[in-house]
Amino acid sequence: MTGMTTTEDKKSGIVRFGPLVLIVTVAALGAFALRDYLGFEALRDNREALLAFRDSHFVLTVLGFFIAYILIVTFSLPGALIATLTGGFLFGTAVGAAFNVMAATIGATLIFLVARMGLGEKLKARMETSAGMVARIKKGLDENQWSMLFFIRLVPAVPFFVANLIPAFLGVPLRRFVISTFLGIIPGSLVYTSVGAGLGEVFARGETPNFGIIFEPHILLPILGLCALSLLPVVIKALTGKKDL
Repeated sequence: MTGMTTTEDKKSGIVRFGPLVLIVTVAALGAFALRDYLGFEALRDNREALLAFRDSHFVLTVLGFFIAYILIVTFSLPGALIATLTGGFLFGTAVGAAFNVMAATIGATLIFLVARMGLGEKLKARMETSAGMVARIKKGLDENQWSMLFFIRLVPAVPFFVANLIPAFLGVPLRRFVISTFLGIIPGSLVYTSVGAGLGEVFARGETPNFGIIFEPHILLPILGLCALSLLPVVIKALTGKKDL
């Protein structure tokens, strides 16, 4: 009986942690093996071939773009920024932004589910049974989940993969994660997709796009305004003492 229990525990552990280990392994290998293939230079050198393939096989281009973007996000591979630029370069600002947001949300959801299955449930259970500071932090996060989720999505300084993992470890519901991710990444996606849409002219001049454009005042300030707006319910709760708004 004990032997059967041990075997079942091992199988359960493999099922729970296997996908997470796979993602970490692929991410580590990809950081070294793919960095030369998922960079700006690769997009610049292959731009004519990409445009020609898009013109000849539009549906396949869209499908391939989605698969590549989802894999990049799911496995936290280098090249998410280049993928966003590519979306703008191939499909224009409006359509490209829509594709970028959808693909990024799908990829983020996949890594969220894997992380939650591997470690999230255990960490959530431990936090719920904890006392003192840990319990207060967990309670504060639970009461302000929407605000915190939008905040970490909107702040440019928070890495995308970090914003995918934190909610999984804190037991955020899937529906809430998906909605906040989809809506929260729209501003940043629009900015970089528009940069990608103008890459043709940048390539023609032999220049490099301004990847730090999101930190320029005319773009950063409105995004910070959205960040402040996302935290407004937290401030109101703190000032009024009301838990439900």
